[in-house]
Amino acid sequence: MVHMAHPVSPQAQHETCVTLAGIGTALPPNKLPQSMAQDYARALLGKRYTHFERLAPAFENAGVDMRHLVQPVAWYEQDRGWAERGAAYMQTAPLLFIDAAQAALADANCRADQVDVVVTVSSTGIATPTLEAQAFKAMGFRTDVQRVPLFGLGCAGGVTGLALARRLAAARPDQTVLMVAVEACSLSFRTDRLQKADIIATVLFGDGAAAAVLKSSTQQDAGAITLGDGQEHIWPDTLGIMGWDVDENGLGVVFDRSIPTFVQENFREAVLGMLGRACLPLDAIDRFVCHPGGAKVLEAIESTMHLPEGSLDAERDTLRAAGNMSAPTALFVLDRVLKSGQTGQMALCALGPGFTASLLPVRVAS
Repeated sequence: MVHMAHPVSPQAQHETCVTLAGIGTALPPNKLPQSMAQDYARALLGKRYTHFERLAPAFENAGVDMRHLVQPVAWYEQDRGWAERGAAYMQTAPLLFIDAAQAALADANCRADQVDVVVTVSSTGIATPTLEAQAFKAMGFRTDVQRVPLFGLGCAGGVTGLALARRLAAARPDQTVLMVAVEACSLSFRTDRLQKADIIATVLFGDGAAAAVLKSSTQQDAGAITLGDGQEHIWPDTLGIMGWDVDENGLGVVFDRSIPTFVQENFREAVLGMLGRACLPLDAIDRFVCHPGGAKVLEAIESTMHLPEGSLDAERDTLRAAGNMSAPTALFVLDRVLKSGQTGQMALCALGPGFTASLLPVRVAS
């Protein structure tokens, strides 16, 4: 017997109101224009990977103009092992955490010592103690701050992490929850495996971080950005669509070519189910805010959701400016949409390993 999740009534959702008080984003300092990325990839991989030239047009068709990397470009010219990749992650990821978190706190007019819970999302490196502990002293968190690290959510991590942060905030009035997503995708650049997915990774992925400050209250602020109850949908027998292979040299990307087709055929039904559990009809959504996994994925979302062609403009602008940064990217898009002055009922969406869809209702008062 399959047990369906019970919808949460609007009355129950508003017993404790959770607002998005601030958003912050951060990019590492090393810029890589797409034309340079293609030249480097050709020089490093072209002679080793016989089908490179057949895939080379993807650099021009990916909708990416610029990426930002945690290391200088020269660092990626050599083969690297686990130790070097891990050391680079430990050196750079805490800095991105701090930059994004401080930006979000400033946007919320909030101090770090007012934060009760920190949710940290990252899937591109391993840190124990985790990143919020690495950044603890620089941030100035309280000694009783609660830490919730999340690993393995990949591209869905920004939305799923924000949904979990919202539930933690809703559990107790007057909570301040900080969610930070940090990804250093470039550290998994591989010159030794030479699979098609590795080439596509050099086309799409960049590094970045994003953070959000959530506050809970029993009083509704008429001008606030309110968050609804997040939802997820996992498809059976889809573990091989997206994720990591783990070997002695590091993490190897799993990025199946079927993703756009899978989205075209399956995403709409999953979205309708998630909206139903959130007590939201499809026609109540004024704007879908989507993680831009790639240009073809965005086209598939527009098609299956019957959106006007090109309507996911903030998604394409984000992809163009920074590539696919995995988990933080959805928050970069949301930040763009909010700064554009868009109001109404939104649905923040992403797809990630599992294969999983994640959705979070976001209501922006006019």
